[in-house]
Amino acid sequence: MARLPHEHAHPLPTPSRATDDFVYDPPQHPYLNLVYYDSHIVVANKPSGLLSVPGKAPAHQDSLERRLARVWPQIRVVHRLDMATSGLILFALHKGAQSALGKQFQARTVEKCYIARVAGQLPTEHGEVNLPLRCDWPNRPKQMVCQDEGKASLTRYQVAQYDPLTHHSDVRLYPYTGRSHQLRVHMDAIGCPILGDRLYGTQASQQAASRLLLHAHWLSFTHPVTETPLEFTLQAPF
Repeated sequence: MARLPHEHAHPLPTPSRATDDFVYDPPQHPYLNLVYYDSHIVVANKPSGLLSVPGKAPAHQDSLERRLARVWPQIRVVHRLDMATSGLILFALHKGAQSALGKQFQARTVEKCYIARVAGQLPTEHGEVNLPLRCDWPNRPKQMVCQDEGKASLTRYQVAQYDPLTHHSDVRLYPYTGRSHQLRVHMDAIGCPILGDRLYGTQASQQAASRLLLHAHWLSFTHPVTETPLEFTLQAPF
C-alpha cells in the first residue's frame, strides 16, 4: 500500500484568475480521495472544481494528476473528467496498463454511468440523445451541436425521479461516445440543462446550484493485467 501525502504537507495554492469571471480555486480537503489502487491502476474520487490534468496556464497546475504524482511519480492518464464534474476517474501506473486500458476505451468496452440533476422533465423515462458535436470555436471551451461538421455523439439516459415541485429531474446518463462536454451539451440540447452548469443552460439553471450537478457514479472495466472484471460505484454528493 502506497503512503499517502499528509494533508498539511503541501502549501495551498493562491486562487488565480483564469478569466474575468472565473477564479481557479480547487478544493484542498481531502487532498486525495482514493477508491482503489494496486500496483497497476488507481481509481480516485475527483471533487468538483479540480482539474483532472494540469492546464496550460501556471495558475492551473494543481490537478488530480499532479496530486497523484506526489505518491506515484509514474502516474499515467487514461481518461478525464471535466473540472466541474465529480466522481470516479481511472489512472494507470505503467505504460502497459495505460495501453491496455486505452484499447478498452477505444473499443467502448468500458462502461460508465453518470448521475445528473437537470432542469425540467425529460421527454421519456428511457431514451437517447444522438446529436453530433464539435467545438464552438468563437466561444471555446464550449461545444455545440453541428449536423454538418460534428462528430457522432450518443448518450443514453434513464430518469431516476422527477420532482414536480422544483421541476427538476434526477437522471442516469450512459455515454456511448466520449466527446468533450457531451453530457452537458446533450442535456441542454433537449431542453433539460444540468443544474449549476456555468457554460450551458439558462440563467435559472446556472444559478440553481453552486456546482455542476454531474457525477461519475459507476465505472466498469477489465483489469489491464489480471483481466479481472472490475466495477466501482460512488454515490453522488448532491
